[in-house]
Amino acid sequence: MSALIAGEEMDFNRLKEILEVTDGNLASHLKALEKEEYIEVQKSFVGRKPNTKYVATKAGKVAFMVHIDALEALIKEQTGRG
Repeated sequence: MSALIAGEEMDFNRLKEILEVTDGNLASHLKALEKEEYIEVQKSFVGRKPNTKYVATKAGKVAFMVHIDALEALIKEQTGRG
């Protein structure tokens, strides 16, 4: 999600390159995010080659920010900075 939050949209190969994961691992994660409606899948053709792009949805962005806030709260609690 962090890669999609930072950018407008990314295709499968770019996400795989950035995250340094296998095709199967990335596909599994993307499927789970799509099921929760945190990402939108856009399929098209570039020339004759299929191209799949992924975009974070509004719900996905909200869920990501809630997650980040929870992590920050946990860090503050653990370091006594709360």
